[in-house]
Amino acid sequence: MEIKQLVEFYSQNGTVISISVRPDRVKPASLLTEVEAIVNKGLNGDRSKGGNRQVTFIQHEHILAIASYLGKQLLDFTLTRRNILISGINLLALKGNRFAIGEAVFEYSGECHPCSRMEEALGTGGYNAMRGHGGITAKVIKSGILKQNDAVVVLK
Repeated sequence: MEIKQLVEFYSQNGTVISISVRPDRVKPASLLTEVEAIVNKGLNGDRSKGGNRQVTFIQHEHILAIASYLGKQLLDFTLTRRNILISGINLLALKGNRFAIGEAVFEYSGECHPCSRMEEALGTGGYNAMRGHGGITAKVIKSGILKQNDAVVVLK
């Protein structure tokens, strides 16, 4: 099989584990069981106002790694300041693709690198623990409701 074919094959869909929105930069995140994604804006109730960073995603598998790097058993994903926690699919493999969650469609727009606030949120070493594990950003291409436990389906 050629590389071109390999990058188009996913062994399984991902799953939405958790959803959070932050209405203001310094306010704590609110956990939701469902949310509306709005074209060219982001998630309803979140502070995002458009651009390339409308919605942020992070992998559950990476939360486990980040916790380990910080010497912790568990880590509240909302401390990473990401919107959607996904399990079961490599988010970086979505580069160049669109993907559906519930009624909404997203388009990969870049990697979501950690910011300096990670030291404050996660404690000493938080920034370096997140490096390489910060997740991705995406644009909302089609509005719709997405829910906890919805599948993350790559669109061909």
